Amino acid sequence: MTVKKRRAQINGLFKSASKAANLIREYIDEEKIIHVASHYDADGLAAAGVMGQCLVRSGGKFRVRIERWLDNNVIDRITAGEKNVLTIFTDFGSGDLNLLAERLSNRHAIILDHHQPVGEAPSSFVHINPHLHGIDGSRDLSGAGVAYLVAKALDKSNIDLACVATVGALGDLQDKYEQRSLGGVNEKIVEDAVNSGLLKLEVDLLFFGRQTRPIHKALSRTTNPFIPGISGEEDASYAFLVQRTSITPKKRDKWLALRDLSEEEKKSLFSSLAAHLASKGLPSDIALSLIGNVYTLASEEPWTPLRDAREFAVLLNATGRMEKPGLGVAVCMGDRATALEQANAVLNEYRQTITKCMNWLKEKPGRIKEMDSIYVVRGENFIHENLIGTVSSIISTSLPKQEKPIIAYSIVPQEDLIKVSARAVNTLTKRGLDLGEILRIAAEKHSGKGGGHNVAAGAQVPNKKIKAFVEFVDELVRNQLEEKQRGG
Repeated sequence: MTVKKRRAQINGLFKSASKAANLIREYIDEEKIIHVASHYDADGLAAAGVMGQCLVRSGGKFRVRIERWLDNNVIDRITAGEKNVLTIFTDFGSGDLNLLAERLSNRHAIILDHHQPVGEAPSSFVHINPHLHGIDGSRDLSGAGVAYLVAKALDKSNIDLACVATVGALGDLQDKYEQRSLGGVNEKIVEDAVNSGLLKLEVDLLFFGRQTRPIHKALSRTTNPFIPGISGEEDASYAFLVQRTSITPKKRDKWLALRDLSEEEKKSLFSSLAAHLASKGLPSDIALSLIGNVYTLASEEPWTPLRDAREFAVLLNATGRMEKPGLGVAVCMGDRATALEQANAVLNEYRQTITKCMNWLKEKPGRIKEMDSIYVVRGENFIHENLIGTVSSIISTSLPKQEKPIIAYSIVPQEDLIKVSARAVNTLTKRGLDLGEILRIAAEKHSGKGGGHNVAAGAQVPNKKIKAFVEFVDELVRNQLEEKQRGG
């Protein structure tokens, strides 16, 4: 792609953001109500936080709702009450254009999303999506990033919200570029954050709690990649440091954090971890994912999970997945008191729950089954539907063979549904795999609904059809990869 074409794509996206900002400004000036509806994952909560903060600064009257997905019941909840309102959908909506057009065609709505569009938006909608401008929404711009572009178009002083947008992109696992960096339009947003003086970049080991926790605790809390025998196990992590590295975790009665280590000690730690992963039969490149770009939020307190942007994203994900999304939005909007304290408690519970889920899956080999073209992870009733996406992401980086995508599911008993989450590594998408398309086709055939990105997607299908659904997904993956290999 030429530089000129790339610039035209980005300029088109920015122009769309300005159109949305103008409509928002009209509603603010006329003191009309604005409804913000967003997805419950880290990117969605960050997007809601960006929009909420910019509306507060602009004097807008608004409310925020967080939802798992869109359907008729959700739309009824979002649009209940006032008629003369503007509804802003962030981090979802593009995959449900026909449904939204059917229900909201006579009302103003703005969709700020980055998932593959399905259907047509009515003329009363302002639809902003990177895919509409030839930009990859799975790795070049997140939902929070789209929201940020609109916030910046509304008022350039909102440049500080680039930090929250960066958190959203990392929460959406868009750090797919060299050394786990953000690229594409995300890179421009990162530049804004750096220029604001609120973000610092460096390359280092990527441990969860690298600045805030003793090394053995940070190591045990690292789940991307999941390190067998270490992730979730503090005692095992401590023993590993003492027995397998040259590091003394405690000096002069003080626990050392990763930031306290010398370069030689970090090299020793990385080499030992690489050897450990290899001993578990995992590919050598998994160890390389432990090193990458670190995004430090300079204005945050050093001993909080908000200091490191990836940790911030995990905290947001925890509040959403543990059904406390309001805490995540409040933290994104600046609450560093009660909301942050409560969110930290939720984060601890979330990490304990994820560790239990991973241990449960390892107890019986049949819970992770290899089929012809996919791995199937059976969460059944044990893994809550809200956590199946997190579990599938962890597993996708932790299997000995990574030439097959992960299809994980859990039961939603109160709705007689199966919640499905699919993940693939970049090497598969480069070969032409598109999980979003596959799950959409498979779900629609089995009376469900699905979609998403090429690298990560989701679906809901009736419980009784899960076996046929999984078998069809296996067939579609095989056919799609074979067709791409033949040059189709």
